[in-house]
Amino acid sequence: MLIAHATWHGGALCLWAEDSALPATTRIRVSPKPHPFAAPDFEGTSYAAVTRGAPRIEPTLVLPGSATGPFPSPELAREPTSERPEPRPWRVPALVLDPLAAMTLLHLATDAEDVVRGADLRFFSHVADEAVHLAARGRVLPALVREDGDLTARWRPVITGDDAARFRELAAAMPPACRAADEDRPASDVLLDALSGLVDAAVRGVVPHPLLPERAGRVPDRLPLAERWAAALTGPDPGVSREPGDDPDALAAELDAWAAAARRSTGPLRVCFRLVEPPAPEGEVAVQGPWTVEFAVQGTDDPSLYVPAAALWTGEVTSVPNAEETLLTGLGRALRLYPDLAQALRVATPTSVTTDAEGAFRFLREAAPLLAAAGFGVQLPQWAGRTRLGMKLTTRAKTATDGSGAATSSGFGLDSMVDFRWDLAIEGEDITEEELAELARLKAPLVRLRGKWVELDEKQLASALDFLQQRRTGEMTAAQAVRAAIHAGDDALPLLQVDADGPLGDLFSGEADRRLEPIATPDDFEGTLRPYQERGLAWLSFLDRLGLGAILADDMGLGKTAQTLALLANRTKTGPTLLIGPMSLIGNWQREAARFTPKLRIYVHHGSGRQRGEDLVKAAAEADLVLTTYGTAARDHEALAAIGWDRVVCDEAQALKNSGTRQARAVRSIPARSRLALTGTPVENHLTELWSIMEFANPGVLGPRQYFRERFAVPIEAHGDEEAAAALHRATGPFILRRLKTDKTIISDLPDKQEIKVWCNLTQEQASLYQATVEDMLDQISNSEGMERRGLVLATMAKLKQVCNHPAHLLKDGSRLHGRSGKLERLEEICAEVVEQGEKALVFTQYAEFGAMLRPHLETTLDRPVLWLHGGVTKRQRDELIRRFQEDSDPAIFLLSLKAAGTGLNLTAANHVVHVDRWWNPAVEDQATDRAFRIGQTKNVQVRKFICVGTIEERVDEMIERKKSLAERIVGTGEGWLTELSVADLREIMRLDPEAVSD
Repeated sequence: MLIAHATWHGGALCLWAEDSALPATTRIRVSPKPHPFAAPDFEGTSYAAVTRGAPRIEPTLVLPGSATGPFPSPELAREPTSERPEPRPWRVPALVLDPLAAMTLLHLATDAEDVVRGADLRFFSHVADEAVHLAARGRVLPALVREDGDLTARWRPVITGDDAARFRELAAAMPPACRAADEDRPASDVLLDALSGLVDAAVRGVVPHPLLPERAGRVPDRLPLAERWAAALTGPDPGVSREPGDDPDALAAELDAWAAAARRSTGPLRVCFRLVEPPAPEGEVAVQGPWTVEFAVQGTDDPSLYVPAAALWTGEVTSVPNAEETLLTGLGRALRLYPDLAQALRVATPTSVTTDAEGAFRFLREAAPLLAAAGFGVQLPQWAGRTRLGMKLTTRAKTATDGSGAATSSGFGLDSMVDFRWDLAIEGEDITEEELAELARLKAPLVRLRGKWVELDEKQLASALDFLQQRRTGEMTAAQAVRAAIHAGDDALPLLQVDADGPLGDLFSGEADRRLEPIATPDDFEGTLRPYQERGLAWLSFLDRLGLGAILADDMGLGKTAQTLALLANRTKTGPTLLIGPMSLIGNWQREAARFTPKLRIYVHHGSGRQRGEDLVKAAAEADLVLTTYGTAARDHEALAAIGWDRVVCDEAQALKNSGTRQARAVRSIPARSRLALTGTPVENHLTELWSIMEFANPGVLGPRQYFRERFAVPIEAHGDEEAAAALHRATGPFILRRLKTDKTIISDLPDKQEIKVWCNLTQEQASLYQATVEDMLDQISNSEGMERRGLVLATMAKLKQVCNHPAHLLKDGSRLHGRSGKLERLEEICAEVVEQGEKALVFTQYAEFGAMLRPHLETTLDRPVLWLHGGVTKRQRDELIRRFQEDSDPAIFLLSLKAAGTGLNLTAANHVVHVDRWWNPAVEDQATDRAFRIGQTKNVQVRKFICVGTIEERVDEMIERKKSLAERIVGTGEGWLTELSVADLREIMRLDPEAVSD
């Protein structure tokens, strides 16, 4: 399997492959050397048809690594390294795809069995979607540019209004690898270059290429420059030939002025368009006009400043400076987006446009979104986009009868027959036959129905009417009803409602866990389930009986393990259950099973001594629960697939998020009667991860991956399509149960979590070291470039964080700790208070070396044992440390390395959590905090995050608070973005304020 990566360089997409079959370590010490993981090309893979024939180069790319070699990408799912990543140059064989070829690849590129997209290539797929979106909305302008001395005709994006905000979010979300060939360029420059190239390709892909006309016997090359330029805008070749007498500067200046006008700020005022509906007509179903689009001038920052155009021209309002000029100039700019304005601009004092129902519908669906995106004000009736026709599916379970005709009860499964009926509906109310006939007769895009204006798409309505004529009523299986409800609306009107009884009604209720009768704690379960866990057990059992897969996505700490074990204890055994999870959690499953379900027979299939062949079949047959790891399941998938499993459970199911990996394919290939995915994060970065987990739980329910991407992922992630989001929720809702710890209706007795930022001062020694480090490193950074500069920035960040911890942490001289650090002084106070109150605390640090320094110091200061968990601790030692902390009263303080102990531990004996130094990734810190804030915790949890005031720690914390959610949704968070800052910005973020130093 290959991992596909991409960087943008020289106006083209440089595509390269990382081979997962190559070893994870190397000893190459001199750079730039050939990248040891790089594959030569994509021959023999699903990408071959698109990449074959592309020019080959071997650029030097700056990629994460260390002195011992490059790091493999996260998509390879290898064991994390303890080495700190540093950017280093590597020669990488790459394929050069011009924007047209890149657009083809990016729209075809998906995770496949043989190729998985890296985060960088996935990012460029988002950029390609954005380019298509801009082109489709007309947010492009033509340009005449010089490229290597030649004239070319190009389309360029117009990025204003909402598109500008979207552009900034994309730039913040760009993975560093996307500019590995140009690491000195800001992310925004690389993004604009890529977006411009892909926009040009998008327009050329849809605009037909006309033949140049012959005029007056002249050959095409002798035509005027403007005509040669216009022809080059649509063909595959953007080149514009040069002729004597051409004045490209004049044409380019006109085009640049056009683009500047389109991008010009609207200033304090903007033009606003308001759609006014006609008076209410009589009758149940009617169409009446005219409709009016009124013009007005509105305040940009204060929308309440609203002056109708009629009031301006009559002199009724005269106190708004430049209002008339703003109105006329704005209407002129809007004409390209809303051509119906032409009739209004024929008069000197335009006030409105009068139109019919079709014109009003065209304004609603086409002009209004374009105008709003371009920065104009748009006011629509309250019903616009809300009151719409849709489909309604009604199903009724069939009642079995005995020979005498009396009704009998029978079990229900996916093969059970149900009666169905399809109807058109508006806001849950069925449309009558008479109303339906009238709608078909009118064929109008806007109709007043039952006192409400309704938007109708003629093609969708015709498709829906044809659908109803073919299969309005009848019988189908419950499985067909499920698929129909999920995919209804793909080709016709959207599905608004499912009215079902019996088990299907429970399934589509939206709150199945609350609608179902809770199942009491099973007799064979040692413990008592909480009320929400009993509802969860009922939901799991319900889907299990139907043979449907489930995704239990409860928040971390709500007891997914306990609910799963209760499911095993509650059901009559029809075969063993296979549970697949990370290696770090297998021991936890053993302990929890022994605690809650001691009667279950457990077999652990892992390690060199694991059973094989017939011995494995026998061991599984004699067990109720078989535990194995993802790695073992991938290696032994053929042997595991030969066993008749009752169910397959995947814990931490986000391990399946990349559907094309060998691991995900192997797990999906193991058959079972039902499947269960356990995960607190069903979507970490992008929606196709949800598809991958659903494909494990219920294969085929969401359709092929490409269909899912086009139907849901792109509309929701790229364009914020609420209708697509609602459809996805409807499609996945029956199979996903998600509850949060913070929801008091779920768990009212879980204590509160209080997060506190603890502001610490530096000592004089720390301040001197801090200032010296800043001056020394900034001087080096200002005189460096490329990979060297990026490495220096990251090294500076690390050094400054170490200074903020303690001088001895930076100097590594083994000197005394007491009295030299504001953070240490505050930590000593908190730990002493915790011990005095008879409570316990978890103290996290990202630096194992600092934890090793803190342990003996805190033991001496507190006169108490302090536990210390880091990456070098063996599994047996780890388990003993956890046992001591949870069960013994003496160890009150548990020092933990954030990387080694951030997940997979239950440490509810602590009700204090201290983050001594910041990872600058909120998700990582929250996961670590949840070691204490989870079920079993009986006290309020106080979380303290140490920040040195007036230092880089305070300013980065402020920047994180302002970060947009898109960056986390696409590529997660980290520290790489800091390397993009200029020297001036770095000086500002690193500066030491006077208040940083304690007296």
